[in-house]
Order: sequence, then structure tokens, then C-alpha cells
Amino acid sequence: MSTHDNILAMQNIKISLILTTYNSLDNFCQTMESILGQDYPNYEIVVKDGGSTDGTLEKIAYYQQMLGERFVSKTCSDTGIYDAMNQGFALSSGQLVVFFNDLLAYPQALSDIVSAYSSFGPDCIGVHSDLNYMSGEKIVRAWRMGRGHFRSGWMPGHPTLFLKRSVYEDYGLYDSSLKISADYEFMIRSLYKKEHRLAYLPRVTVHMFYGGTSSASLSSYLLSLKEGHYALVKNKVPLAFQIDLFRTSRVILQLLLGKIRH
Repeated sequence: MSTHDNILAMQNIKISLILTTYNSLDNFCQTMESILGQDYPNYEIVVKDGGSTDGTLEKIAYYQQMLGERFVSKTCSDTGIYDAMNQGFALSSGQLVVFFNDLLAYPQALSDIVSAYSSFGPDCIGVHSDLNYMSGEKIVRAWRMGRGHFRSGWMPGHPTLFLKRSVYEDYGLYDSSLKISADYEFMIRSLYKKEHRLAYLPRVTVHMFYGGTSSASLSSYLLSLKEGHYALVKNKVPLAFQIDLFRTSRVILQLLLGKIRH
């Protein structure tokens, strides 16, 4: 197959970028502009809004008019971010799905992700990459994900996780009874025995807004650990407490490395 044919085959892969919004106008606009700056053409943007009153709805209408069928939105109440994500998935139609409320780090990010997915082989269920937690222009934490195993405390960075639609269809969506760690529980449920089928792109593709739900305070982080332990036990993963310790050690190491680098 020629290079031109490879490019055409890649561009047949439709990506659904699912955004959840609630009174977060500035972040929403930054996220949208980072997507619109991509060189990869075959994507849709799905926005599930919880009933914003800060001007977000007017911006949603603006992007709807600009993008037409490539932009899908719904505004209604929900029980929290994971319920909103589940509702967003129901509106989407892409072959690759990502839940995304941050910034794509450079204009070729989506192209590189699709290339990594396409090159991995027929058993590939998705792709993940590196990311930075950002406070403005400052890198707060630099996550170099590499390849690993959930049992060693490793997990993909959720904002970089582009999964085949069939993964959600086969394993179900997010447990909306959890406040912080439903993404981790979903990854344990769907990927724990399939880590080797997840492609890895060793490049920072995402700049993540720092101060999200799980990083906002010490109490939030402790709740994240509690819910994370529940996720391991619920899915019958052995040595749950040991994995909890490994996960915490990884976070501490990344924080220390971030301070050394910057």
C-alpha cells in the first residue's frame, strides 16, 4: 500500500471528542480552539452541557453554526461528570472515542494518535500517550506513561485514552455513583487483562488543565484513593492494597521529577 493510500485509510477513522461542560466558558473555548487547530480532518465534537449560565450555551450555538454536522450538543441536567460523559457517549458515532476537556498539545496530535492506532495491528483496542498537567504555561506534573501493568500502579492518562467504540459497548460505560474515580474503575474493568493491546505514543499530546476533580485538594485525592481501592476490589483484582501503594508512589515520583525538571 502506498503512503497516499495509508493516509487515506487513516483518515477513514472517525474520532469522537466528547466534552462535558458546566459554567466553564474559558476552558471550553480553549479546548475547542485546540481541536479546531488540528490537521486531522475526520472528527466530530460532542458537547454535553449541564445547563451553563456563564455564556457557554451561546458559544455552543456559535460552534454549532460553524461546524454543522461535525458538532453535536445536548443541554440538560445530569448527576455529575460521569453521568454527563455517559450521555455524551450516547450522542457520539466515532470509531475512536475520547473524553476530552483539555488541550491538544500540537496541531498534529490527532494525526499521530490515529497513526499509532493504525500501525499497532488488528488486535489494537486503542492508544494512549504522555501528558502534562498545566497551570497556565507552567508544567505542574509531567506524566511519561510508558507501557505498564495496572498491578504495578500504572494506568493510562484518561484524557489521552482513545478507545475503540466497541470497548464501551462490550464493557459498559462509567459508574456514575463514583464521584472521582469512575474513569479508573472503567479502565480496570475494560483494560486490566488487555493492556498489551493498547498502543502507546511516546509523546506529550495533551496539556491537561490542573486543578480537576481528583487533584483539587488533599481530601479529593484521598477520596480518589478510596474509590480507586473500591474499583480494584469490585473487579476482583488481587493485591489491591499493594496496587494502592504503587499508585501513590508513582504520583509522588512524578511530582518530584516535575520539580527537578522545572
